[in-house]
Amino acid sequence: MEKLHLGFIVDGNRRWAREKNLPTLIGHQKGFDKVEMVIEELAKHDEVGYASFYLFSTENWNRTKEEVDYLMKLAQKKISSITKKLVKNNLRCVILGSETHVPPALLKALRNCEEETKNCTGMTVCICFNYGGKQEISDAVNAAIEKGEEITPETIEQNLYHPEVPACDMIIRTSGEERISGFMLWRAAYSEFLFLKKYFPDIEKEDIAEILAEYKNRNRRFGK
Repeated sequence: MEKLHLGFIVDGNRRWAREKNLPTLIGHQKGFDKVEMVIEELAKHDEVGYASFYLFSTENWNRTKEEVDYLMKLAQKKISSITKKLVKNNLRCVILGSETHVPPALLKALRNCEEETKNCTGMTVCICFNYGGKQEISDAVNAAIEKGEEITPETIEQNLYHPEVPACDMIIRTSGEERISGFMLWRAAYSEFLFLKKYFPDIEKEDIAEILAEYKNRNRRFGK
């Protein structure tokens, strides 16, 4: 039995903070904390082989400089913390996204996370940072062209970011928004979708069990 790949569009951090009359930056911090919780919970389920988290998109650079600068520093701090926990729990991490514009210190932390966990044999955590689905496909096509390969669905797939990462079985988006926002465009071709009304900082352990139960109730036909 192939293991599941669950993708999370982490959404609603800022609105969560505003509704609590907190600085929006606090919402991002809470969101990162919940990413760690979700990883820990999913790792308890043997049927889950991959968990992807959409943390920063190629479009997020359009936010205010103050917010972007804070997110870069917060991400660097949190990635370093997550790395230690992943190693301790035998979980592998891969980074999906472009390196363009990412601050050198954060880029180093992201690369170190991959390096430190590359021999871990448990669930794979995919951190989608400075990620865009269109950019990934564009980069894959260019990589195939550089190799002199014919452009086919197979060669594009073989040149995606970390091509060993399989298609998403289910994509979960929090905050009540019902759109994909460029997440995993190639890997989402036959994904199931689940839209939760709660903001990501409000997600709890019980939600993980409910997500897995919901997936089991879906009838996936793959065009048949």
